[in-house]
Amino acid sequence: MASLPFLPGNSFTDPTKTKFHLCHSLNYKNGYSVPAAYPTVGIGGERLKVNQLSEGELDKLANQKPTLTYGQARPQPPEDFIPAHKAFDKKVLMFKAYYKQTVHESPNEHYRIRPVNIYYYLEDDSISVVEPVVENSGMPQGKLIKRQRLPKDDQGNHWHWKDLNMSMNVTFYGKVFHIVDCDKFTQDYLESEGIELNGPSAMPADPYNYQRVESARLQMFKTPSDFDKLKQFLTMDRKVLRFYCVWDDRDQMFGEMRPFVLHYYLVDDTVEVREVRTPNSGRDPFPVLIGRHKLPKNRDNVESSFPAVVMELSEHEIKDWFKPADLDIGKTVYVYGRRFLLYDCDDFTRAYYAHRLGRGAMGSVDVNQAHPNLPKMEIPPYNGFGSMEDSMQNCLSLIPQPPKKDYIKMMENDHKILRFEATMDSVHPEDNNRRFIISYRLSDDMISIYEPPVRNSGIIGGKFLEATRITKPDSDPENPEFYSPADFAIGNIIVVFKHRFQITDADEYVLRYMEAHADTFPPQSQALQSFRARHGPHTDDVVKNTPVTVQRTGGDLGDLVQEVRLQLQKDNYMNHSSLREAFLWYDKDRSGKIDKSEVRNLCRRCNLPVDDDLLDALIAECDHNKDGQIDYFEFIKFLNWS
Repeated sequence: MASLPFLPGNSFTDPTKTKFHLCHSLNYKNGYSVPAAYPTVGIGGERLKVNQLSEGELDKLANQKPTLTYGQARPQPPEDFIPAHKAFDKKVLMFKAYYKQTVHESPNEHYRIRPVNIYYYLEDDSISVVEPVVENSGMPQGKLIKRQRLPKDDQGNHWHWKDLNMSMNVTFYGKVFHIVDCDKFTQDYLESEGIELNGPSAMPADPYNYQRVESARLQMFKTPSDFDKLKQFLTMDRKVLRFYCVWDDRDQMFGEMRPFVLHYYLVDDTVEVREVRTPNSGRDPFPVLIGRHKLPKNRDNVESSFPAVVMELSEHEIKDWFKPADLDIGKTVYVYGRRFLLYDCDDFTRAYYAHRLGRGAMGSVDVNQAHPNLPKMEIPPYNGFGSMEDSMQNCLSLIPQPPKKDYIKMMENDHKILRFEATMDSVHPEDNNRRFIISYRLSDDMISIYEPPVRNSGIIGGKFLEATRITKPDSDPENPEFYSPADFAIGNIIVVFKHRFQITDADEYVLRYMEAHADTFPPQSQALQSFRARHGPHTDDVVKNTPVTVQRTGGDLGDLVQEVRLQLQKDNYMNHSSLREAFLWYDKDRSGKIDKSEVRNLCRRCNLPVDDDLLDALIAECDHNKDGQIDYFEFIKFLNWS
């Protein structure tokens, strides 16, 4: 192996090697870890034999004189080494000291004495400075300097316990601390180390605290007052003097005389001023002008040094407060610069002043002033835009509200519409043949006009007028008169926005409505005469609330079926299948016939839009054998209008 070159692939592990020890890098001496001295290795891996003795041991052997008689004396075993962090663990030197803090903002003091404790930790020569915390002192206290090694000078030296003594000044980070005393352990330790201690000194008193203690000592001998607050509370609780006053501010721009109520609470001599709210005053509802508290006569009569920015006035600053004797009828009271004239009071206040203060009958002062003549609001004339009720709301209030509706009338006449047929009365010949359907809504008296489209007429049909209330021509714009159902008689002319319409016909519902409200419509109306001429004299029976029986001959069956189909076509009724299923469900024996009373009930359940008289007449026509059985297939055939 020694003859092979030292290249990769030519080096092999020695198979005869049995020791695989690794050299350690650290040794322990006197309890501390020190770098290990690597032994010198010779050829073949064997350690060289060198002298392992130190210089001190060699000197000791050179100077040793052997004892011949008794032999060499046995040396004492060395003591075990104890590191500093274990020997001085939890051993702290404590010094009492103080420093002066300069005060610039206060006229009562120029500096403060701040006592501190200086702790010196022997295990690592670190120092911490802690100020004892005083409750409610108003100053940040506690640890001033955290535990650390404090530099002593610019050369890199640090403070040592040998540098500390009583009655001396030490400087930590530019702040001078004067040491005045130390504890018993510190004193014994320094004396055991041969340090000569100075005598202790007294902790100086803080000037501001001394002044407070002296003032408190002088106040302790103040004669106590004979005033009993508990007695006042028991006797005067819930007893309040009430004065009616006015705030006269008319000497200012836009000032006026405003009413207020002044309450004086006898239980704690506090005053409260409340505002008397009047309707339409234009002010926000703030009932309390001045909250309940003790009211000073002159708030500005305080010392100029009082910090009014951060503190409130108390009884120590203000000695003159309002009392019941300062209040009287006809007297002007100044409350924070406001003049309040007391012009009246209640009965309890009069009895209190007569019993306690001996004042006679307290009258009242008349503060009522003549009300100026306010300009009367004039309603402008109606300009024609929108409805008149809607336009009137802009004149009655600043924020317009929707006009009130007659909900009872709307509920009673809901879905009740009177339909009339009319033609246009115009000077243009092409408009004379135009047909219109005028619908009058009984719920809100609005009129809408619809023109049925006619093919190849050249005129687009559809909605002619939206639902609106229409005034009669030549009516007063301030008190307009609107069209009513009584004005829609056959042959009458209705003027709608300068368009003339002549009523030519109406539906049968109008006839029934006129007969039910005969007191509103005259019985000789042209509409009634027209319906009676077309439908017979059965209308008198409707007025008398008696059952109506329409008598028709066999030749009138075609006209009857035609009228029924017209009503079904008008409502676009196509629900014949459900009606047929209902008839089949009642026809248990599948005879094709059911009772006529069941036919009438099923038609009502299926909401068949046919008048009652026409329905009864059609059922009677379908009863060929007069046995009360109706062929419902024939009945449904009569209803099919498509």
